[in-house]
Amino acid sequence: MIVIPGPASTDLGRRIAELLKSRAVMVEFKRFPDGESYIRLADSVDNQDVVIVQTTSPPQDGNLVQLLLMADNAKDLGAKSITAVVPYFAYARQDKRFRPGETLSVKTVVAMLKTCGGSRIITVNSHNPAVLKALTLPIQDLSAITLLAEHFKKRGFNNAFSVSLGKRGTDTAVEADRILKGGCDYISTQRDLITGNVTLEKKLLPVKDRNVIIFDDVISSGGTMVKAIKSVKEQGARSVYVACVHPLLIGDAKNKISESGADGIVGTDCVPGPFSVVSVAPLIAEALRKREA
Repeated sequence: MIVIPGPASTDLGRRIAELLKSRAVMVEFKRFPDGESYIRLADSVDNQDVVIVQTTSPPQDGNLVQLLLMADNAKDLGAKSITAVVPYFAYARQDKRFRPGETLSVKTVVAMLKTCGGSRIITVNSHNPAVLKALTLPIQDLSAITLLAEHFKKRGFNNAFSVSLGKRGTDTAVEADRILKGGCDYISTQRDLITGNVTLEKKLLPVKDRNVIIFDDVISSGGTMVKAIKSVKEQGARSVYVACVHPLLIGDAKNKISESGADGIVGTDCVPGPFSVVSVAPLIAEALRKREA
């Protein structure tokens, strides 16, 4: 097995290769003056099981095209199999037609990867894992919630109360509580299909004078998270931290979250950035190791 760390996940790809004790084939990458991507694999992949590590966080379109170019190139150069490790899976949130005529974007992306030689996809905390099972490639959806919870436990937050957003996120809070053991619950959310505005259920939580950690799979604009933080703070929480697998934090999301009363934001390197303090490399390496066993 060899690992190709893509331009959007160079550090993560290298960590995975080190944990697997696998050869890393580096990518020569540049942009042409018109913005198009140039990709060259620096070593042979002929007759090799290839793992391409490339997140598709913003800029989604550019990172996705790079992933497709790397996969198709590896196929042309004789790779035996191609596993696409896509820690943040762009377009996966459009996983069904909420309104007539909408595009099933996750289906389109998977079809493109298959055409470019992908034989398997590994992702982390997809928005709706159940949908992935019906697609045309085997997709393994890993969870980094335990890693985030362990991060807080090591920093003295054992017995913190775990909160997730949306009823579908109940499993997230339960997973975190297996580590923190301070109890858990979820706050129901409702999204307007046209405006995108999210409303939160008014719900009493046992958080008075307690440390609270709000877990979520992805934070984009931060609007929903801000409402959740304010709700928990109004109920008397001692401290409120945000734990997020995919810290996109578009625009002024960081400032909005901080100003709403959050004591800190912790994310993973599924999306590289200043809050990506927890690495998913061990999680992904273990999944790849089991595949080889």
